[in-house]
Amino acid sequence: MAKKSFLQKYKEDHQHPMNKLTHTIGIPMIVISIPVLIFSWQWAILLFVLGWILQFIGHAFEGKKPSFFSNPIYLLVGPVWFVKKLFTGAGGRK
Repeated sequence: MAKKSFLQKYKEDHQHPMNKLTHTIGIPMIVISIPVLIFSWQWAILLFVLGWILQFIGHAFEGKKPSFFSNPIYLLVGPVWFVKKLFTGAGGRK
């Protein structure tokens, strides 16, 4: 049996529409918080914390733990998923 890619596994763990929505909003907030840190600690912290709250709310709907609990590499896969979703309109559809 072929091993699943990180992105395939990530997509499997994020099927619920509410989880997809919260990740579509939360992931950019987390990513944007990093460069914002240079300009404003308060805005960066706010974006970072709210982004993570959205992630965990989404996983409550999904009924699954966040993927990064099994492997920290998923902390990078989430932003890749988001970028693919932007360009394909479907969360990484092939």
